[in-house]
Amino acid sequence: MEMRSKLGSFELKDCSAESAAERLLSIIHTEPVKVNRKHGAISFSEALSLTGFGKFNYFLIFISGMVLANVLLETAAMGFILPIAQCDLHLSNQDKGVLSAISFAGIITSSHLWGFLADTKGRRKVIRPTLLAGFVVTLFSSFSHTFWVMVLLRFINGFFVSGGSATIYAYLGEFHTDKTRSRAMMGSSFIFAIGAMILPMIAFLVINQDWVLPITFLGIDYKPWRLFLIVCGIPGMLCGLSMFALPESPKFLLAHGREAKAIEVLQKMQRWNGGTEELKLKHILPEEEQPGSMMQLNNQSASKENFATAFMKSMWNQTVPLFHKQYIRITLIVCNMQFWLYVVTNGMYMWFPHIINSMVEFMNGHPGEHKQICHIVYDKHESLYKEDGTMECVAKLENTTYFYSLIMEILYASSFAFIGLVINRVGKITILFISTIFFTSCGLAAVFVMDPSIAAYLYVLFFLVGVAINVLGAATVELYPTQMRAMAICVSLMFGRLGSVVGANIVGAMLAHNCEMTFYTACAALYVCAFLTLLIPRRTLAPPAKPVLDEA
Repeated sequence: MEMRSKLGSFELKDCSAESAAERLLSIIHTEPVKVNRKHGAISFSEALSLTGFGKFNYFLIFISGMVLANVLLETAAMGFILPIAQCDLHLSNQDKGVLSAISFAGIITSSHLWGFLADTKGRRKVIRPTLLAGFVVTLFSSFSHTFWVMVLLRFINGFFVSGGSATIYAYLGEFHTDKTRSRAMMGSSFIFAIGAMILPMIAFLVINQDWVLPITFLGIDYKPWRLFLIVCGIPGMLCGLSMFALPESPKFLLAHGREAKAIEVLQKMQRWNGGTEELKLKHILPEEEQPGSMMQLNNQSASKENFATAFMKSMWNQTVPLFHKQYIRITLIVCNMQFWLYVVTNGMYMWFPHIINSMVEFMNGHPGEHKQICHIVYDKHESLYKEDGTMECVAKLENTTYFYSLIMEILYASSFAFIGLVINRVGKITILFISTIFFTSCGLAAVFVMDPSIAAYLYVLFFLVGVAINVLGAATVELYPTQMRAMAICVSLMFGRLGSVVGANIVGAMLAHNCEMTFYTACAALYVCAFLTLLIPRRTLAPPAKPVLDEA
């Protein structure tokens, strides 16, 4: 079959990646605020609005988007590596499932911890060190000589990667007002999509090379797929270094009673944004909660009881409010949605290169012949794993496999750009419902279509249901007060990453004999999730504290 390789039919009209981002972010603006000058005190939102919107915000949105892209690069890279590393690491289908999921297992293990530390110690204090540590582990994992060494190191990598991915939503959101927050988050999601678009390009440029570097003292041949691991970790290192230039969240500082430091951060933002006069703030009023409501683990509590016990108790106390009457419905819906969205977009996606490569090989070897996607997968499994116990080694992926992956990322970027333009007008709930229903239907249709070229494009569209994850993340930030926000996101993402582990391993176990069932189960669950979004309230926050000012 002749593949339609012209990217023109999928390009962004009159808009490069950079100009699309610029146009998306240019519509974000702030309106003049009415400042309550009594006693020189203004609300945090008013103070934030006075900083303007400019270079600081654009830089923060870019870094936030790259932190999100780093998670994809660190985890999804395994999807391109597994078909090629099959012989080097002696991988069975079940082994591939474990390696696909192990990073997510590390993310799950640490997600709760990072959420607690972000809410008690600071967003920046979590994001910066975890990004840098994650890159160091990635560097070591590229030298893995056995399956179990790779599993261990990728687990540790996931443990650190979780710190930035779960905390960055709260960090970014707290530098923006209600009017600009949603679009700022969609702007970072657009940057994330652009970063994700680089993944198949990097894979094509690095993995499909022919060189081999023997490292005898480690007993390995250093091949391009190992270098690919390091390249995918570099954005995380650069983001970690960039965090030295960014301050702590001013909203977090204010909520912890560090008003003077919060004012310094707001003044720095205003200077970055081109303010000609110094921003003078005497007093900022907390909006959603009083500083005393924040959970903290201090030396006094630790001295009275075992530190580990005090730590676990504090983390438990930070989590329990998410399941109080006011929030339990929201928490359960968000966690359930994240679980099933991640089953598809992370768990099943880890097998995307393998399945698409199998379809491309079939179309190239049998031009004009029709066969359903799952039947092609069954045939490929039989050719890879022989009855005598030997396996066929794959040196490279088909070039068209990278093309399909690139198409997916281009559509991702286009979707985020479009959503960023309409999210305030249409609403997050409406976007969640429509996108989930449409893209799930594409995935279900892909199973039944006989033409493999059409099925391949429907299969690509199926994974665009992942745009709902970022919209859901933006909604979650507004559903909880500041002292619960990072923990709420981390807990929901913990369920999401659990879905990644389940999805990757279930597909690994079922793909060879029950391919259709994996699609039916995931699609049915996503349809249910789509209707659950209609039960999410438009906005839920703790009642704001209303300070009483003396008339004198």
